[in-house]
Amino acid sequence: MTDAPHIPVLLDEVVAGLAPAPGETIVDATFGAGGYTRAILARGARVIAFDRDPDAIAAGRAAGLDGLTLVHSDFSALEAAIESPVDGLTMDIGVSSMQLDQAARGFSFQSDGPLDMRMSQEGPSAADFLNTADEEAIADVLYHYGEEPKSRRVARAIVAARPLTRTGELALAVRKALGHRPHDKKDPATRTFQAIRIHVNRELGELADGLAAAERVLKPGGRLAIVTFHSLEDRLVKRFLRERSGNVPGGSRHLPQAASGKAPTFANVGKAIRAGEAELARNPRARSATLRVATRTDAPAWEHGSFDQGMRPGAGSNQEVSI
Repeated sequence: MTDAPHIPVLLDEVVAGLAPAPGETIVDATFGAGGYTRAILARGARVIAFDRDPDAIAAGRAAGLDGLTLVHSDFSALEAAIESPVDGLTMDIGVSSMQLDQAARGFSFQSDGPLDMRMSQEGPSAADFLNTADEEAIADVLYHYGEEPKSRRVARAIVAARPLTRTGELALAVRKALGHRPHDKKDPATRTFQAIRIHVNRELGELADGLAAAERVLKPGGRLAIVTFHSLEDRLVKRFLRERSGNVPGGSRHLPQAASGKAPTFANVGKAIRAGEAELARNPRARSATLRVATRTDAPAWEHGSFDQGMRPGAGSNQEVSI
């Protein structure tokens, strides 16, 4: 914790969006290495921090930070652990640098490791899914969560290569299916690894549930700051804030018309904020980060389920960090 193994992205911008003040309570829904939490604590606010990764919770407890309450839980369940409305809430969505850089966690193909990818270190692993699911189910995951245009070809190759137990084996199967030259700018396995990780950890469902929970726990005037790292996450956050602020222009086949008669629960929705050149120079992983900030109104929270129905992502640009 004192020598954090990663650099929190858009730190100054997140803190500015949260505007923590002495005596306030801020939720850090994705504690990770604690970068946002330490900056918030330094401004005199209290922090309730959540993480489903037991390693992150253990490191946070070992640090013994004053004013910090740690909760080992998915952030979708944060409402159950919060006794009264809070002044701010932040989420840093997706896989952390700590998880990516540990080969034993199986998130990356940069170093060979067990085919795991579980953030919570519990439940079915990536290997469990890939070795038991049928070809169609694997192709659906690759297409919807990795935006892989040749998902059926890749799924066929994965099934043919089973059993798969190592990240290197999966990467090799994908590269053989799609073709790979050492000088290619992006490894063709990147989309597949992203898709499987999102599926194994239910990341988009977690985000949808977490946004709805944030709406319920923020007090009037409370600030919301969400950092995402690829287009699927950002589209979901953007849609949520557009709907909840009453800025949905109308129905379309991609975006149903906003429900009438509901008062906006968020205001002051700012434009997307991205890292500047100075931050990109010291932290290349920030290149795909997008921050969106909004302020909670005093309107009652909407019933959960309105915005996340039919949220299966379609095709779009992939901005995932290189893994």
